[in-house]
Amino acid sequence: MLIDTYGRVATDLRVSLTDRCNLRCTYCMPEEGLQWLAKPDLLTDDEIVRLIGIAVTRLGITEVRFTGGEPLLRPGLVSIVERCAALAPRPRMSLTTNGIGLRRTAAALKAAGLDRVNVSLDTLRPDVFKTLTRRDRHHDVLAGLEAAREAGLTPVKVNTVLMPGLNDDEAPELLAWAVEHGYELRFIEQMPLDAQHGWKRDGMITAGDILRSLRTRFTLTEEGTGERGSAPAERWLVDGGPHRVGVIASVTRPFCRACDRTRLTADGQVRTCLFAREETDLRGALRSDAPDEEIARIWTLAMWGKKAGSGLDDPSFLQPDRPMSAIGG
Repeated sequence: MLIDTYGRVATDLRVSLTDRCNLRCTYCMPEEGLQWLAKPDLLTDDEIVRLIGIAVTRLGITEVRFTGGEPLLRPGLVSIVERCAALAPRPRMSLTTNGIGLRRTAAALKAAGLDRVNVSLDTLRPDVFKTLTRRDRHHDVLAGLEAAREAGLTPVKVNTVLMPGLNDDEAPELLAWAVEHGYELRFIEQMPLDAQHGWKRDGMITAGDILRSLRTRFTLTEEGTGERGSAPAERWLVDGGPHRVGVIASVTRPFCRACDRTRLTADGQVRTCLFAREETDLRGALRSDAPDEEIARIWTLAMWGKKAGSGLDDPSFLQPDRPMSAIGG
């Protein structure tokens, strides 16, 4: 069991499969000049499957989320999913993606055992998408979303970040579109994830701003804390239901007290929090032929030292130095 000194138990594992991405979102990474991990530093497919197996069979993990960078860039992704689906007990598996490669991979991922996807899409306007991502791929994301829904990777969740002066007026339009297409929309407060350290608390679009905008067009009924559990999103019924919209208020309303996550970076480090300064090396143990019991012990000790919070609620918070593309969202 992955328990910490505050009594929280981690059952949700986030696995970054690569630090690379085929977009350059302004709130995540610079347009160029980012140093990628060397291939020998990345975990191999076998190492990833082994670590997930240890987490599932020895440490109580029940949910696995594959992230990146962009996880669809990992050549062995379908095989990794298939091998993890064969674990006993079988974890529920999901994928967070920018959606560009989903049109060609959604059916294969579903067949391999993936349960659902989260797709990042911040705007319905192709020109704004190009400004935000520095790439002209808006049509590919929409096609990927459709392919995921048709393949049965449901519920298809759409993650949206609103940026001042770019797409901050789109919240009602995005929700109407999501309801029409059967996607579950989740707005995420912009967090300090950018490698260029350009994030500023002042002027960010808050959860309160988002809800006020949505209520100009929709009636929102809070779902209730009993339904939320340890999920990061607060959810509201839209016009009485059944459709829902979520807001992840990581900055203004942190949910650290209910956190049930542990994270594995693309180069084999355990992170107890997305914004943790410390990491615990599992890759070294793997490559020195440590048995599963020893790796589980190292992981357990790392999680025991998890801090009470992320620090995002502190106005003096400074962004981590390590690029977030290798850590995963």
